[in-house]
Amino acid sequence: MTRAWVVLILGLGAALAFAVSAFLQQNASRRLDGAPGAALANKGLPGAVRLFRRLVRSPRWFAGWLVNLGGFGLQAAALRLGSVAAVQPLMTTQLLFAMPLASWEQKRRPTWPDLLAGAAICAGIALFMTVDGAAPLTGAADRGRVLLAVAAGAAGIGLLVSVSRGRPPTVAAVLLACAAGICFALSAVFMKLTADSLLDHGVRATAVDWVGYALAGSTGLGLVLGQTAYAAGPLPWALAAMNIVNPVASYLAGALAFDASVPSTPGALAGVVGAGALLVIGVVGLVRSPSARVWNAQADHA
Repeated sequence: MTRAWVVLILGLGAALAFAVSAFLQQNASRRLDGAPGAALANKGLPGAVRLFRRLVRSPRWFAGWLVNLGGFGLQAAALRLGSVAAVQPLMTTQLLFAMPLASWEQKRRPTWPDLLAGAAICAGIALFMTVDGAAPLTGAADRGRVLLAVAAGAAGIGLLVSVSRGRPPTVAAVLLACAAGICFALSAVFMKLTADSLLDHGVRATAVDWVGYALAGSTGLGLVLGQTAYAAGPLPWALAAMNIVNPVASYLAGALAFDASVPSTPGALAGVVGAGALLVIGVVGLVRSPSARVWNAQADHA
């Protein structure tokens, strides 16, 4: 089995785990007693912290957290073997795995729009992984460029969180999910740096390296923002925003922070553009499908 296939399998396994985790955690947030999750989500970061404190006592939410932890392990293994630019676009398939869960909860079969949108996502992933040069598997980190990527990501996160305050639930969910997507893109950068440091230099060197602590911070913030987005609006909308922003931000961060062989030939560039278009079409198609609209309406009135 080639290295690219191993990266593909590990990345898809991580995406499946993240989708199951999101489904369980969003379901737990909707089952809160007392103040609904959306009410807390619209109170900014303090509300998100209060929401998180209540959710950690939910067995359903905790089960989702354990599945999420397994997903991080698979993602770390994929990042060890491949670049951030190659692994993170695979996370787009989270929505492909999440929609059958939504249909199952509502006791509805996937519709033809669901299947066609899912096919577009699969075609986008296949194109991205097979076009020569579109998904670079290697690349050495440049710590100066890493800091530049972190600064740009932090500015974007701060802006999105500020704008989300006081917005309607669906708008707030999308904005917070976008912020979470940037957090997880930065987490992927830190995760690769931490995994490489741990395996190449040992525990002692990793313990004094700032990227391990940055990984904990970005992941924790991403989880809080993501959970707030799940509570503020329906799962498909939040996952759609997160699954579009995460790979785009990751690809840009991977190109900026790592010495990776980014596409330069017309064929490779066309492959990246075509794969990205198929992924966006698939994600938007799933969100706009009849199954998603039914679930959105019921979730909004839960």
